[in-house]
Amino acid sequence: MAIDVTDATFQTEVIDRSATATVIVDLWAPWCGPCQTLGPIIEKVVAETHGKAVLVKVDIDQNPGIAQAFRVQSIPMVVGFVDGQPVDAFMGAQGEHEVRQFVERLLPTPEDNLLHSLVAAGDEASLLQALEMDPGNEDAIVALAELLIARGDNDEALALLSRIPEDDRTRHLAAMARLGEAPDDDHDATLTALLDQVKDDDDARQQFIDILELMGAHDPRTAQYRKLLTARLF
Repeated sequence: MAIDVTDATFQTEVIDRSATATVIVDLWAPWCGPCQTLGPIIEKVVAETHGKAVLVKVDIDQNPGIAQAFRVQSIPMVVGFVDGQPVDAFMGAQGEHEVRQFVERLLPTPEDNLLHSLVAAGDEASLLQALEMDPGNEDAIVALAELLIARGDNDEALALLSRIPEDDRTRHLAAMARLGEAPDDDHDATLTALLDQVKDDDDARQQFIDILELMGAHDPRTAQYRKLLTARLF
C-alpha cells in the first residue's frame, strides 16, 4: 500500500526511510491520465518485494516544494531512493515488465545483504571480510580503524583511513591515531607551547590541529585556539 507524502513528511518518509529500504517515489496528480494507469501497476510490483521496497505517492499540486525540488516538468515521474539519495528515475507511463525491471535494479543483491551484515557484525574478522568484498567500503574502514586504534595499532589505522575521503568521522579517528595516548588534561599548556612552533614545524602544527579535533567544536576554547593558530600562520 502506498504512503501519501507531503512537503512536511518527505524527509522522514523518503530520505530517512531509504536508509533501511528502497523507497519508490511516484509523483502524480489527480488530473493526470497516465498517472492513473501507472498507479496500480507500480503498487502491484512494489507489493511483490514484500517490504524490500516502499512506495510513496506525492500529489505535486498539493506539494509544490517537492515538485520544485525534483524540477518536475512531466508526470508521472518515478524516482528511486537508496541510502538517502535518488539513484534512478523514469517519466511517463510504463508497462508492468518495465516497472518491475526498474524496481529490481534498485533492490539490494544477496551480496549487498551479506556486506551489510558483515559491517553490522562489527568484529575484526567480519570487517576484514567486508573489505575483501568491497575495499572502499567507508563504514567498514571506519569501524576497523576504531578497533585498531583501541588496541594501539595507530599506523595501521592511519593507512586504512587514507583509503577513503576525509570527513568528520575520519578526521576525528586520524587525530586519535596520530596523538596516540594523549595526556588526559585540559590541553591548554600543550596548545600554548605549540603555538610558538606551528609556523615552521609541520609536526607541531598537525599536533595542534589534532588536539583541537579531539576537543571538538562543543569546547568553547576550540574556536579561540583556531583564531590563534590562524594569526600565527598568516
